[in-house]
Amino acid sequence: MTITVDITPEVKAALARQAAARGRAVECYAASLLEEAVRLPAAPPAPSELEDQTARPRRQRPSGRKSLAELFAESPFRGLDLDFERDRDPGRDIDL
Repeated sequence: MTITVDITPEVKAALARQAAARGRAVECYAASLLEEAVRLPAAPPAPSELEDQTARPRRQRPSGRKSLAELFAESPFRGLDLDFERDRDPGRDIDL
C-alpha cells in the first residue's frame, strides 16, 4: 500500500536523525514505526507462564514518554484518509 503524509520540517528532521542513528533509510524507518503502531497486542500469558520466574521482565517506558500507538491514537491526523507514498529512487548511472 502506498500512503502519503505531509509532515512539518521539524518532524522530518527528527525522523531523519532517528533513522540515521539506527543506520536505516528514512522511508524504511517510518514504515517500521507504522507497523509497530498497528501491531496487535499479544494474547495474555498462560497461567504457567505467570509462575515462571525466569522469564525476562518487560522493558519499562521512561516516565512521560508515550508508546507509538498512543502517539498515533492522539494524532490530529487520526481518521483522515491519508495516502502515504515514497519517491522511487531511480538510482544513478555507474561507469564500469
